[in-house]
Amino acid sequence: MRVWADPLKRRWLLWATLGVVFLLVNVNRLSSAVLAEDLMRAFETTGAQLGTLHAVFFWVYACMQIPTGILADRVGPRRTATAGAAVMNVGAIWFALTDSYLAALGARGLVGLGGSVVFVCILRFCANWYRADEFATMSGLTFAVSGIGGVLATTPLAIAVDSVGWRTAVGGLGVLGLVFTVVVFAVVRDTPSRAGFEPLEGVPGQPTLTNAELRHHLSNVLRDPLIWVVGVMLFCASGVNLTLFGLWGVPYVVQVYDVSVTYASVLTLLGGIGVMVGPPAIGWLSDRLERRGELMVAGGALFVASLGLIAVLGDPPLYVVGIVFFLSGVLLGSFLLGYAVVKDRHPDSASGISTGTVNGAGFFGAAVLPTVMGWALDDYWAGDLVGGTRVYTETGYRIAFGIATLAGVIALCCAIWLYRHEQRNRRRSKGNHSVE
Repeated sequence: MRVWADPLKRRWLLWATLGVVFLLVNVNRLSSAVLAEDLMRAFETTGAQLGTLHAVFFWVYACMQIPTGILADRVGPRRTATAGAAVMNVGAIWFALTDSYLAALGARGLVGLGGSVVFVCILRFCANWYRADEFATMSGLTFAVSGIGGVLATTPLAIAVDSVGWRTAVGGLGVLGLVFTVVVFAVVRDTPSRAGFEPLEGVPGQPTLTNAELRHHLSNVLRDPLIWVVGVMLFCASGVNLTLFGLWGVPYVVQVYDVSVTYASVLTLLGGIGVMVGPPAIGWLSDRLERRGELMVAGGALFVASLGLIAVLGDPPLYVVGIVFFLSGVLLGSFLLGYAVVKDRHPDSASGISTGTVNGAGFFGAAVLPTVMGWALDDYWAGDLVGGTRVYTETGYRIAFGIATLAGVIALCCAIWLYRHEQRNRRRSKGNHSVE
């Protein structure tokens, strides 16, 4: 009970409770890679149609990010996350039961609708319970939770699907999620004061915003060019990672290297481990060094180089593919510093709106890129089918990874712009101090 009575300790339990729901969001959104062949058989899809089925989650998710930010700021993260978790898990159970492609699209969209609120709610919770100089670390740790979900969506999910079938595995996740929905509503509190504590030292108060204040903050966010640059960067970087680990990474390894889905999922598991390790480590380093831009540029350059290796070679040794997947997960953390850049720039009372806006951009990328890469694969399809599943060519996958590399280049250019912007502000600040 000492933990429950100490706000500095209880906040970790509450964060972890929300984190379990976010973990399930990530299992659902990244499950398509392991389920790809089962889904193509069950719904008789082309590559582009499978990409759309995967991407509908992200279209809905992305469109909901600004409304989610408003809800998190106005209604509070506890009630918003509870409602979202309930909708997501009902959608997962429906998806497991449906037999038609159109119904599967609707169910997958419902999963995206519910899951769309959870991440921004956790960031809003962190803004309410943690100091500003802890925020990049907490956002990195939250992404580490997504990495755990990504790991569970690889080999563990593949083993579960082999054992009980994909429908039972997905439906079971939905039932588990409904249980944790109840737990979130029962234990999470929006602020220390609502949990019965005094305000925490160094943590600014977060008053409920009026409609006029919400409109003002939203207008400022949308008119800020830095928001758009961070948004484009996350569109490309997050979009690539979610497409690679969530859909096309497993089919690429299965079809180019002629291995099983379970074996291939081990390589995408490395990407999930990278997400567990990279974002919290890079976020912690950024908070300690008080630097964002340098880390974004350095990480972005390595991100592009690693993806470009597969685009150029097509079928490098499998250990190289594993290293690339791992680095892609680790180096995503450099781009995720964009969340801290945005939060540093806008008032704490608007943290839900500002982070929700750029988060939406990342998921628009995850909605667009799977279908674009699916079109490329379909264009180079030679007509081969195995067990009702399309078998794509190495050339098609090279083009698809070329698209991913180009997206990485655009993200790197945005990181360079943000670095130069940070440097200009630092010089300006030094100049003002010298005048004083």
